[in-house]
Amino acid sequence: MSTETGSRDRILARIRAAVADAPDAPEAARDYLHSHAPDDPAAILDLLHENLADYRANVHRAGEAELPALVTQLLAAHGARSVAVPDGLPAAWLAAADVVRRTDDGPLSPYELDAVDAVVSGCALAIAETGTIVLDAGPGQGRRALTLVPDLHICVVRAPDQVVASVPQAMPRLDPTRPLTWISGPSATSDIELDRVEGVHGPRTLEVVLLRD
Repeated sequence: MSTETGSRDRILARIRAAVADAPDAPEAARDYLHSHAPDDPAAILDLLHENLADYRANVHRAGEAELPALVTQLLAAHGARSVAVPDGLPAAWLAAADVVRRTDDGPLSPYELDAVDAVVSGCALAIAETGTIVLDAGPGQGRRALTLVPDLHICVVRAPDQVVASVPQAMPRLDPTRPLTWISGPSATSDIELDRVEGVHGPRTLEVVLLRD
């Protein structure tokens, strides 16, 4: 046994001995405020829009019939000619787009994904108070790499069904056994001089479509 391991075990043994007769910890209080947002779906959607934009995501609103034309417009605006298509993505979303569709059968390697211009996906939830989109690899979302490697991510959020006000409201609706990806704006990092660089750990550009029912 190494000296480091032995020291750790001795310290832990002392802690266990010190708390052996301590009473059980009281039940944690759960009566805290679960949301600061107004109890109004339209106001919650506006708050989501505002916070997404504050994180430098580009936010759009559209109806189901308008979505194919909007997705086509966004792809063309960014010069995207090839698109990664997650399994289960509604075919109608890309029906009007003149692009090469790359399905993830195989699956696509990191090099193949790096050569793809964009990815279009759905989501599991969107959280208004934090401007966060949550993906869980469900239908229309794909595995995590599919939405992290391409430089452009177009994400469709169904409103109000997939929009919640706060993180406490989101947690009961998410499966902790699934691979959850939490996205707050395009990928960004800063150095010690606080110079912001986007696109280092994920898509440089995030386009969010709030889809009306």
